[in-house]
Amino acid sequence: MTEVIKTGSLKGKTLFITGASRGIGLAIGLRAAKDGANIVIAAKTTEPHPKLAGTIYTAAEAIEKAGGKALPLVVDVRDEAVVEAAVAQAVEAFGGIDILVNNASAISLTGTLETPMKRYDLMHQINTRGTYLCSQKCLPHLMKAENPHILNLSPPLNMKEHWFAPHVAYTMAKFGMSMCVLGMAGEFKRKGVGVNALWPRTAIDTDAMNVITGPELRKKCRKVEIMSDAAHVVLTRPARETTGNFFIDDEVLRSAGLKDFARYRHPGTAETDLIPDFFV
Repeated sequence: MTEVIKTGSLKGKTLFITGASRGIGLAIGLRAAKDGANIVIAAKTTEPHPKLAGTIYTAAEAIEKAGGKALPLVVDVRDEAVVEAAVAQAVEAFGGIDILVNNASAISLTGTLETPMKRYDLMHQINTRGTYLCSQKCLPHLMKAENPHILNLSPPLNMKEHWFAPHVAYTMAKFGMSMCVLGMAGEFKRKGVGVNALWPRTAIDTDAMNVITGPELRKKCRKVEIMSDAAHVVLTRPARETTGNFFIDDEVLRSAGLKDFARYRHPGTAETDLIPDFFV
C-alpha cells in the first residue's frame, strides 16, 4: 500500500514560479496544478534549448493538462522593469499572488581562477539579485494574501570552508538566496508572510543534471518529484507558523508521514547509491 503524504491543497492559489519552464520549478508547478492552482511560468525559454527540453509554452500546456491554469511569461529575473511588468500581469490575470517560488538559478562549479567575471556576474544577478528583486516586487501582493509564502530553492547557511573552497562564486551566489530567507523571514514575520528555503538531500534528476554529469549518474539521483512533493507540504502549511526554515526535502516529507522513499529512486538504485547534494 502506497503511503499517503499529509498535506493541504493549493486549489485556487496563484503561484509565481521563476525558472518554471523545466526541472524543479516545473515540477512544483505541476504538483500545484493537480490541486487546481494558477501557475505563472516566469522564465526566459521561448525556443527549445539544444540540450534542455522545455519552453514556457510547453510548460503551460503541461500545467493546463494537469488541472491548473497557466500564464507563461517571458521573464529575465535580472531586469527590474520586466519583473515588475510580469508581477502586474499575474495580478491582473489571477487577482493576486499567494506564493512566490524563487527557483531560477545559474551554476558554475569552478574555482576562482577558472571563473570568468561574466559568469560570476550571471550567477549573482540571477541567484541573489533575482531572488531579492522578485521577492521585492511580489511582497506587496503577498501581504494581501490569505496564506502567503516565499520559497527559495537554496541551501542551509553553512559557513564552512568545505563548501566555499571548490567554487567560491557559486556558493556565494546560492548563499545570497539563503540570506534573503534569513532576513526577509524576520522582516515580514509580523505581516504573516512565510519565507523559507528548500534544498535536496541528494542530487536531483533533471535535464540540467544530465548536461553536468551525464546519463549514467542520473540513475544515482532522486526523481524531481521529491522536491515538488516537499514544496507542496511547505506551501500548504500556515505561513505564520512556518517561516525562517532551511528545509531539506526528505525531512519535510518525513514530518508529513512518509517513511519509504523508494518512489523517488530509479529502479535498481539503492538508497546507499544516491549522490549527496552540495551543502548538506
